[in-house]
Amino acid sequence: MARDGNETPRDTRPHAVVIGSGFGGLAAAIRLGARGWRVTVLEKLDASGGRAYVFRQDGFTFDAGPTIITAPYLLEELWALAGRRLSDDVDLREMNPFYFIRFDDGTVMRCSADIEATRAEIRRIAPEDLAGFERFILESERIYKVAFEELADRPFHRLGTLLKAAPDMIRLQGYRTVYSRVSDYFSNEHPLLIGGNPLTTTAYYCLIAHLERMHGVHYAMGGMGAVVQGMVGLIDGLGGTLRCNAEVARIEVDQGRATGVTLESGERIAADIVVSNADVAWTYSKLLGHHKRRRWTDRKIARARYSMSLFVWYFGTKRRYEDVYHHTMVLGPRYGELLRDIFTRKHLSDDFSLYLHRPSATDPSLAPEGCDSFYVLAPVPHLGSGTDWATKAEPYRAAIQKRLEDTVLPGLGEALVTSRVMTPQDFRDRLLSVNGAAFALEPQLFQSAWFRPHNVSEEVANLFLVGAGTHPGAGVPGVISSAKLLDQVVPAGAAFVRTA
Repeated sequence: MARDGNETPRDTRPHAVVIGSGFGGLAAAIRLGARGWRVTVLEKLDASGGRAYVFRQDGFTFDAGPTIITAPYLLEELWALAGRRLSDDVDLREMNPFYFIRFDDGTVMRCSADIEATRAEIRRIAPEDLAGFERFILESERIYKVAFEELADRPFHRLGTLLKAAPDMIRLQGYRTVYSRVSDYFSNEHPLLIGGNPLTTTAYYCLIAHLERMHGVHYAMGGMGAVVQGMVGLIDGLGGTLRCNAEVARIEVDQGRATGVTLESGERIAADIVVSNADVAWTYSKLLGHHKRRRWTDRKIARARYSMSLFVWYFGTKRRYEDVYHHTMVLGPRYGELLRDIFTRKHLSDDFSLYLHRPSATDPSLAPEGCDSFYVLAPVPHLGSGTDWATKAEPYRAAIQKRLEDTVLPGLGEALVTSRVMTPQDFRDRLLSVNGAAFALEPQLFQSAWFRPHNVSEEVANLFLVGAGTHPGAGVPGVISSAKLLDQVVPAGAAFVRTA
C-alpha cells in the first residue's frame, strides 16, 4: 500500500534518552545524534542548561553557573560533528588578563596568558616565588599532557586502564594533593580551587594552569546561555528532541538492562540506551533506587565525600563600575582555616573568599543602559553542615555586600536595583544534587578515575553517565569530555543491536 505523501516516515534509528540538559547532557545528545541515534533529552526545569541555566530579571541577564570557556576546541568538535562551525552560532571573546586576584591587603595580581606579564606580576608581588613559578609552569604542562590530553577522554570502567595509568600517576605524583604540590614551588598561598579542596584534591588538577595558558579563557557574548542555545540548535538539526518540564522519576530496568524512563507525570518513554546527566548520587539512589545495586549502594553513596556547595548572589546596579574587571577574585584573610571550615568542620564562616563576575564589562547587553550585571560566588559547606539557609541566606548576603562595599564596589547598597540568591538548598531542590553539592563527588584520589562512578554504569547495562560526578570530573571541559567518552563505549546507531 502506498504511503500518503503527507505522512511522516517512522524514525527507525535506535533511541537514546538523555536525562538532563547540562553541558554534559547536551554534548552527549549531539555526539549520539551525529552517530545515528534518535535522541530525546529530558529536562526537569523550564529551560535547558542545568547549572548553566539563565535567569532574567528586571532587564538584567544572569548566568546561573559557569561563566568561562577554557577549552573552546571541545565545543568546536561538537559543532563540526553537526556540520557547522562554532563561530556560526557563538561569539567567543578571549579574556586577557584571565582574571584579577585581590588579596586581603589590597594587593592586586593580574593573571594572564602572557608569560612575561605574569613573571612581571610575580616579581612585583612575591619575587621570592619567581623561580618556583618557572618550575611550576613546566610541571603543569607535564601533568596536562598526561591527565588531560591522554586520560580525560579515556574511559576508566576497566581496572586495566587504571593499572596502565598508574606509572604516570606515580611519576607525576598525582597521589599528592594540589596544595602539597604547589607548595613545592611557592611560599605564598594561592586561591581556592573551585570544586575541590586543594588540601585533599589530587595534584592532577595542577594542569589547570597550563590549560588556561594554552587554550585561553573565553567569554561567550550573550552569556553561557548563548552556548547552551547553540548546542540545543545542533541537537535539533540532528533530528533530536528536547523536552523541558519533564522530570524523570525512575530509570526502568528489565533483565539487568535500562529500557527507558518514567517521568514524574507517569509517562513512560522507552529507550535502547539511557544516558544520565543527572547528579550521579541522585541517579543511583533515586532514579535507580528500586534496583538492587552492587557497588553504588545507598550506604556507599551516604559515605562518599561530596564537594562543597556555593552561595551565589546575582545583582544589578543602576551605575557602572568601570574599574572592576570582568573576573575578579576577592580573597579573604584566611586560607587553610577557611578551607577546613568549608570541607572538614562544615561550618559557615563569617569571612569568605569571593569570585566576582561582571559580564557587562565585556557585554553591555546583559544589563540596561548605564547599568551593570554581577554575580558573586562564595564557596560554602554542603548541606551536611546543617545550615538553615531559610534564615541564614539574607544575613550572609548582607555580609557579602558589606565585604564588596569595603573592597571593590563602594556605594553598592545605594546602587542596587535587582537581587536574587542561590543557596545549597537550591542545588538540592532545584538541581537535584545530593547534599546540595555544587560539583558532585569531591575530586580526591580515591574518588577519581576508576574510583569515580564509571561512564559505563557498573549496575545496569545500557546505562551511561556523563557530567561532573563521573570521569573526568567537574568543570565545563570535564563534563564535555565525559560525553566524548561515549564515542568509545556506545556503538554507532547503525551498529547497535537490540536485545529482546
